[in-house]
Amino acid sequence: MELDHNSFVAFAKSWGLFYLIAMAIAVLVYTFWPSNRKRFDRAKKSILDDDDRPGNSGPGNGRPGEK
Repeated sequence: MELDHNSFVAFAKSWGLFYLIAMAIAVLVYTFWPSNRKRFDRAKKSILDDDDRPGNSGPGNGRPGEK
């Protein structure tokens, strides 16, 4: 079999599709795996734990009128 551009493109299209489907399935399995639930819940709640506004780093954060 001769490896020209068209045969390489056909190979990349067919196996690339299978590769992307396999990667999507792997990501979904990782996401919904029961042992990862605590990790994702902790990440979901950690965003809201410290500050209630973006850029709020306490006194002297550069906002006018605050010390």
